[in-house]
Amino acid sequence: MRAEIAASSKPVSKLARRDPVTAATIRKWPSRTDFQNRSHTAHHLQTTLTPAQETIVVHLRKTLRLSLDDLLAVTREFLCPGVSRSGLDRCLRRHGVGNLRTLQPVAEKAPPCRVQVVLTGLSA
Repeated sequence: MRAEIAASSKPVSKLARRDPVTAATIRKWPSRTDFQNRSHTAHHLQTTLTPAQETIVVHLRKTLRLSLDDLLAVTREFLCPGVSRSGLDRCLRRHGVGNLRTLQPVAEKAPPCRVQVVLTGLSA
C-alpha cells in the first residue's frame, strides 16, 4: 500500500479517503525509498552528564558504594545540578553498576571447623 501511495499521482485528499490513513501520512510516502516500518527508538540518547562526569559518577559508585539517592545528591551538588534521578540510574545501568548488591564483596566461607571434644569421665 505504501509503494502504491508513493507511485500514485492522485491528490492527497483522494488517497486519504481511499486508504485509512491521514493526509500527513500520505504526504510523507512519496519521498521515501524504502517502505518498511522504521524503528521508533531514539538513536541518540539525551544525557545531561558528559562522558567525563559519567566516569566520575561510576567511580564514586564503585569506591564509596553510595545508594542512588545519595549519589544523586552528590552529583547535583558537585557535578551537574540538572541531572535527574532516572537519568543517573540509566547511566549507572549502562556502565554495569546499577545494582548496589553486585558491588558488595563476596565473603568467602571459611572451611568448617572440626573440633574434637574429648569427654573424660569425672567421678564425684
